[in-house]
Amino acid sequence: MNLWGYIVKRLLLMIPTLFGVLAITFIVIQFVPGGPVEQMVAQLRGQEGGGEAAASTAATTSAYRGAQGISPRQLAELRALYGFDKPPLERFGHMLWQFLHFDLGRSYYHHESVWKLIQERLPVSISLGLWNFLLTYLISIPLGIAKAVRHGSRFDLATSIAVLVGYAIPGFVLGVLLLVLFAGGTWLQWFPLRGLVSDGWSQFGLWHKITDYLWHITLPVLASTAGSFAVVTLLTKNAFLEEIRKQYVLTARAKGVGERAILWRHVLRNALIPLVTGFPAAFIGAFFASSLLIETLFSLPGLGLLSYEAVMRRDYPVVMGSLYLFTLIGLVTKLVSDLCYVWVDPRIQFEALR
Repeated sequence: MNLWGYIVKRLLLMIPTLFGVLAITFIVIQFVPGGPVEQMVAQLRGQEGGGEAAASTAATTSAYRGAQGISPRQLAELRALYGFDKPPLERFGHMLWQFLHFDLGRSYYHHESVWKLIQERLPVSISLGLWNFLLTYLISIPLGIAKAVRHGSRFDLATSIAVLVGYAIPGFVLGVLLLVLFAGGTWLQWFPLRGLVSDGWSQFGLWHKITDYLWHITLPVLASTAGSFAVVTLLTKNAFLEEIRKQYVLTARAKGVGERAILWRHVLRNALIPLVTGFPAAFIGAFFASSLLIETLFSLPGLGLLSYEAVMRRDYPVVMGSLYLFTLIGLVTKLVSDLCYVWVDPRIQFEALR
């Protein structure tokens, strides 16, 4: 199978995968109580906490019992407003047609397009994700190489303990600890408690903008990145150890090639294959996998917080639109990762990737 044939096949396989993800999610949300109609009815009846109250009402009574005191005409208008006057199959088909044109719909809660909401939250997720990705790989790969070269030494033992402790501590727990120690808790007040930038940031000079941004992002990045070093570090170390023990390394040593040349010219290229092929997934995934708890803890309005709020508020266009976008990006990223694998290691054939 040639390159283009493989790409076309993978793209075609994405269609049923994407359809299945959307269909299952759509079916599930049809049975979730406390939808937008129930929430609006609860608000019209003067109830507080519409989502939870409406959910309780819908779960314990018959359909739309919460509409007592609301005329049938008003209820019908509400159902039409949110599109629930149409059969589920028709609504699902309309949603697919919109997604085919990359129209993600309009939020019930924010009254804005889902695209606009995602674009507004992207800077936070990109900030956390990009710093997470860069720090993880820039620190973990050299550290993993150093551990492989010094395998069994005190340095190897000490760094293994350090990265494993970081991996074992949940990010939000570390975040709370950092806030208490360095953000106005019981100790020092070196960093701000919340937000990505200060108020009036747009009026600052360039250097002031940079320093203010770094000042705000330091603690969230530390909390979200500390647990990421262990996997990449140990993967790099094990990959180098495996390559160092292979026959071509012994042959190079027997020919008198220096250790430095063996390490950087021969071992490095082969050992980095599993890491390089994972770059696309790690790079894209870092933008969309920022911790919900980290965003909540530091009051950072990112994509994770947006998705969580959409689920709690039954904001179905945001739920389905963000799911569609993230699933599509994930599928394309997996394809790019496979292509990178073949590009880095020409010995891999497309038939083996089927």
